Amino acid sequence: MRLLLSAFLLFLNMICFGQDKQFFLFVGGYTTGKSEGISVYRFNAADGSASFVSKVKTDNPSYLAISNNGNYVYCVNETGKGRSGSATAFSFDKKNGSLSLLNNKPVGANGPCYISVDKANKWLFTANYASGSVSVLTLKKDGFIDTLKEVIQHTGNSINKQRQEGPHGHTAIFSSNEKQLFTTDLGTDKINVYQFNSKKLNPLRVTNDSIIASTPGNGPRHIAFHPAKKVLYVINELAGTIDVFENKKGMTLLQTISTDTTNNLDKGCADIHLSDDGKFLYATNRGKYNTIAVFKVDERGKLELLELQPTGGKTPRNFMIDPTGNYLLVAHQNSDSVIVFKRDKETGLLTMTANKIEVGNPSCLKMLAVE
Repeated sequence: MRLLLSAFLLFLNMICFGQDKQFFLFVGGYTTGKSEGISVYRFNAADGSASFVSKVKTDNPSYLAISNNGNYVYCVNETGKGRSGSATAFSFDKKNGSLSLLNNKPVGANGPCYISVDKANKWLFTANYASGSVSVLTLKKDGFIDTLKEVIQHTGNSINKQRQEGPHGHTAIFSSNEKQLFTTDLGTDKINVYQFNSKKLNPLRVTNDSIIASTPGNGPRHIAFHPAKKVLYVINELAGTIDVFENKKGMTLLQTISTDTTNNLDKGCADIHLSDDGKFLYATNRGKYNTIAVFKVDERGKLELLELQPTGGKTPRNFMIDPTGNYLLVAHQNSDSVIVFKRDKETGLLTMTANKIEVGNPSCLKMLAVE
């Protein structure tokens, strides 16, 4: 009887926490090495394993976005010595896991490194590192990229003469309610906030309080929003820190905390994400570190460093927590691997598993549930 009860409880646990589910894992990266474009895997949330499904050729798809209905996948592309920028649209077959090319359009700027799509699949945005700008494009109902509507140019520089000689756009990410589009600029030490209205011909609007100033030399890179609190987290690539902002009648800086236990600035901070329950925050350190920092989030939203976990590869760039919350996957751009960690939901701590995906120069991970 006890064995039967234990088996039944285990079955319920698997259902409740989604461990019986499978997901399509999309891996984008650079095609200067072993990769030819975007690879698709089937990720098994029961044990954290992954199996190859398909791939599609495209140049340097360093960042990806998936439409809200899961029918389309978009990527940025950098081509040639001038890092000429474009965006590519693919249709996705949810039955066999294959991507099919729809079209490719220039974004009117160089070095696009981030891409976002609104929930209605009407608008596409890219952050452009080399040009220091944000591109706005329209989408057709059938997923095709339509028209380049606008390029919003950032201006200025900051104190790091090697890295901040001019603007370098790094993200174009929606707020939780999709009323605003946030863009970080590593070169100008600013976070630009645009009001978003999908019904307008030009959907982004600048307001008087549209710029959040970062400490000179910080190099803001990526952003995470707390799921329940009015708190914004910004990871600073050059300073090796995370800024915690409280958004109540304007942005107030609550805390600045290092992503490591040393004062060495060569951390090359890359990505930042919160757990769905908002209790833990994770951030990657590149440079000579190759670690992921695990933070506990307190009642107000401030951070406490819990551990520094070696990631098992070189240059941990993008990472993601799988939809069940049980695993964390890290893409290593310079060691051609994605490493899978088991995540403890109660403590937030990570344990490396034996699961490893060998794929060329990965820099972006996205998932979609298998229907």
